[in-house]
Amino acid sequence: MRLVMGSPQLRRIVLAYTVNRLGGWFGLLALVLAVYDHTHSALAVSALMFCSLALPALVVPAVVAKVEASRRRRELSALYVFEAILTAGLAVLLWNFSLAAILGLVTLDGIAALAASALLRSEVARAARGWVETEAASGAPSAELDASAENAERHANAALNLGFSMSFILGPAIAGAVVAAAGAPTALLIDVGSFLACGVLLLDLHPHVEEAGGDSVRARLRAARDHIAGAPMLKRLFVAELVALTFIETGAPIEVEFVKSTLGSGDRGVGVLLAMWGAGGIVGSIVFARLVKWPLRILLAAGTLCIAAAYLGLAAAPSLALACVAGLVGGVGNGMQWPSLISAVQKLTPGPLQGRMMGAAESLGALCVAIGLPLGGALAEILSPRTAFWVVGAGAALATGALLRVQIAGGADPEITTGAPPQAGPEGLGHGPAEAAGV
Repeated sequence: MRLVMGSPQLRRIVLAYTVNRLGGWFGLLALVLAVYDHTHSALAVSALMFCSLALPALVVPAVVAKVEASRRRRELSALYVFEAILTAGLAVLLWNFSLAAILGLVTLDGIAALAASALLRSEVARAARGWVETEAASGAPSAELDASAENAERHANAALNLGFSMSFILGPAIAGAVVAAAGAPTALLIDVGSFLACGVLLLDLHPHVEEAGGDSVRARLRAARDHIAGAPMLKRLFVAELVALTFIETGAPIEVEFVKSTLGSGDRGVGVLLAMWGAGGIVGSIVFARLVKWPLRILLAAGTLCIAAAYLGLAAAPSLALACVAGLVGGVGNGMQWPSLISAVQKLTPGPLQGRMMGAAESLGALCVAIGLPLGGALAEILSPRTAFWVVGAGAALATGALLRVQIAGGADPEITTGAPPQAGPEGLGHGPAEAAGV
């Protein structure tokens, strides 16, 4: 973490990310509560989440490729300003409620949010490597420089995840109080302020990438697709993470019914359990940053196993106190799992393709949330909450084995790195929580 604190640019990126995630809770709670209050329909809330996550995930790689192809400056800041405009529009729609219009704006906002997150992930890796190269002694061996740069990327990813975990603890409580006291439109306007603040903090970032498959969006997407097709380790990583993260996200909606009906602890108990997950996320982020010498596949599998153990622990917990212990363990897993995946994808990806691979990771995460949330709700309805936790816990534990078999070694394709056309391979495309919902 000391490296991140030593770079002014990295500090601003981490600050902007944390402000954005904190503001996102204001928007998310405001919209969920307002839509439910106006419609009294769980289906309408599900449609809101689907439009904020699943639909954007399908087009985000193309948006990232388009932004990286642009030679205009401040494209990343422009995405945050665009989100601010959309969120202000959503605030107006809450005063003149229209579900169809809200779903349309939420879809656009979700696209901008996922694209901005992917580009920011790419830029933080670039900034970390640039800081190491600037600070390195003249004539330092290239192998030593590469190792230091990789450690810097991992520290930067841990810092972003720490910001996410802190916002996870503070955001729901503060946002819920604001919505209750001042109303949903006011909470959305606070979210507008967070987007504008991010745009100002990131004005100097320029995500344009030269020679990364061509100038057209189609050519750039083809280069990314061919890289995945020609990198078996990366493809296996995405497939294994798809399975693991689907089980992880499936557990989230089960918690509410488990705490309220099985444990009889009410809304306050749900809030306490979620806070314990957030506290564990902070610990996990610190652990990830400390264990820079550990192989990423071990950290990724360990994080997944902690979440699996948390779900199994919840299934057996006879009281809220023991459920909170399980939640703390699961939070530690969350703090390790997602940054390990991001660092692994960065390690397996050449520099010019970083943005598009981050877009693929963000889209994968969003799709897993979109699949996991309704699946978890269905399991909670069909089975008892305890039985549902046994199912998702066992599934996540089994996915750990697949993650352990992914050998994450360096090896960016030199032809892609130098800008030459990538080797063609068999077509196919193999994002932790998705960081998507921008509102």
